[in-house]
Amino acid sequence: MRDQLTAVQIEFYQTNGFLVIEDFLDADELEEWRRCTEESVAERLGGAVDFMTNQMDPDAFYARVFTQCLRLADTHEGMNKLICDPRIGRLATTLAGVEGIRIWHDQALIKPPHGNPTAWHLDVPYWSFSSRDALSLWMALDDITLANGCLWYLPGVHRVARFENVGIGENLGGLFKVYPEWREIEPQACPCPAGSIVWHNGLTAHAAGPNMTIRPRRAMTCAFMPDGSTFNGKQNILPDDYFNSLTIGDLLDDPKQNELIWQNSWAEQ
Repeated sequence: MRDQLTAVQIEFYQTNGFLVIEDFLDADELEEWRRCTEESVAERLGGAVDFMTNQMDPDAFYARVFTQCLRLADTHEGMNKLICDPRIGRLATTLAGVEGIRIWHDQALIKPPHGNPTAWHLDVPYWSFSSRDALSLWMALDDITLANGCLWYLPGVHRVARFENVGIGENLGGLFKVYPEWREIEPQACPCPAGSIVWHNGLTAHAAGPNMTIRPRRAMTCAFMPDGSTFNGKQNILPDDYFNSLTIGDLLDDPKQNELIWQNSWAEQ
């Protein structure tokens, strides 16, 4: 694992709101990520598909954007080990410029053959906390190309984005009704080989094209929440019992729901 960041990479991320690190995983690590993703997705889809998936209606537009399975680390030991790797936590903390980082949620995003495009959107406005420093990793499990639905970003918008959003629907450019000033920003495509990692800020606008190939485009992702974040009133993926116990402003620090995987003070121990 290429778990060391250069000053140039950190500056690029902070300026543009995203960063691609090609060949982040070696061949054995890539196979382990593929195995754990395949196993955990199969287990989830073999159960009740209304639990943390988007496959209740497999013919719906959103279900054909990607097969989405959330919080796989809760139910698959191997995936938990990968997602909670402190080396990844340290990278997330460094890029975000915070003192500690917690898991918000992991999710597999598998764009099927002939899958629909992913509309422009922001991440943080969906979530149960509001932070300008939240970020996600996106692990490429296949070669990601323009043909099979690579990620696209609007560079720098994380610095001016508001906590307003649109859903991932059939209108690819719906976000520009909320942010018309972003229409003239040149999008940047991020194709990358399998084993690469893509980081992006939770307020960086991003999208993905359709999968025009006959093979799935597989990615495993994880969203991270800065330690010290507080509840903003949105349920998102919080379980009912936990959600109902919270008041706006409460610290989101439940170790099971939002595991702390890195604090900078740990490096000194």
